[in-house]
Amino acid sequence: MADKKNVQDVDSGEVIVAKAKDFWEKYSKPLMIASVAIIVLVGGWYIYQNFFEKPKETKAAEVMFKAEDYYRQDSVLLALNGDGQNWGFLKVIDKYGGTDAGNLARFYAGDCFIKLNENQKAIDQLKKFSSSSKPVQARAYKLIGDAYGDLGKNKEAFDYYKKAGHHFEKDETNSAEALFMAAYLAQRSLNDNNGAIELYKEIKEKFPRTDQARDADNYLAQMGVYSTEK
Repeated sequence: MADKKNVQDVDSGEVIVAKAKDFWEKYSKPLMIASVAIIVLVGGWYIYQNFFEKPKETKAAEVMFKAEDYYRQDSVLLALNGDGQNWGFLKVIDKYGGTDAGNLARFYAGDCFIKLNENQKAIDQLKKFSSSSKPVQARAYKLIGDAYGDLGKNKEAFDYYKKAGHHFEKDETNSAEALFMAAYLAQRSLNDNNGAIELYKEIKEKFPRTDQARDADNYLAQMGVYSTEK
């Protein structure tokens, strides 16, 4: 019986080996091709990141340096368009729009366009900007609200002020300011007293130490909600 069992075990082993050999003969070439393809993809990604993307990021930051300097000096046109020797934000966006520096250039350009009263151009740039920094992104939403407000598009301005106010509430001053502007628009331009009251109350509750919280009492009193304390 033991001999018979041993023979069966040997036969089973030979079958397994034969199947493995058959599998390898059948699929070894596709598997090797797939492995090589993975290596090529990983290697290509590494080369792309280190020899193309990183130098582009470095170059974009370098060419934007002077534009940032002009921006800090409030030389808006030079910051946007450059000075003939140094690039402005618009050229950085055009040539390096896919880099982090190009993305930041959109933020700067949007703010510059607002200062030039070219509000639709500001909106176009700022809507393409995105940041993982919540304070910076909240600031961008606030600027979009400003631009829409200057265009007389009060509903859009209201929406972006609310978005700005709720995006990073740890910044109490800027959040309260943005929500207050949304509340004011709701009350004075959009005929939405309920929305305004809700926002004024929210400011008082979340940001009680801000100037906007104190001002909210006056606006609520105007709508008969609270009486201003003497």
